[in-house]
Amino acid sequence: MNEAHLHMIVNHFPIIGTIFGFGILIIGLILKNKTLINTSYVLFIVAAIFAAISMETGEGAEELVEDMPNIGKQIIHEHEELAEKLAILLYVTSGLSLVGLYLNFKNNTKAKLLSFLILIIATAGLFLVQKVGTSGGEIRHTEIRPNANMMPNESIKQSEK
Repeated sequence: MNEAHLHMIVNHFPIIGTIFGFGILIIGLILKNKTLINTSYVLFIVAAIFAAISMETGEGAEELVEDMPNIGKQIIHEHEELAEKLAILLYVTSGLSLVGLYLNFKNNTKAKLLSFLILIIATAGLFLVQKVGTSGGEIRHTEIRPNANMMPNESIKQSEK
């Protein structure tokens, strides 16, 4: 198993964790259920851990595929830039989630306010996970690229501009 394979295994967890964490946080806030809110926090923390692993394995994956036909360095660079932004956002969400867990455990009055702040940040996370997932898929799945109707060599030239 190489780093590209490892990257393919772990890169879905930050996306799925963010989506599920967001959904569970909304339900927890609507139902005023601390257990659900805390569950969403744990999901955000796990998503951030897997984001760190994805970033690490992504470097090795890049080395293995960047010179393959129909890939192009530009499309990998775009994916990497988006992934770095998502990782930072997930690290922030994770840190705030740790604080949220502590505040919920202590029954602090600021816990609810923090929940809404995390919800706002997670909303931005939803936007980014879609962009990162799509750009990552486009690396090897040329059929989902915006210029999918072009011949393979034209597609590479277009993405390198």
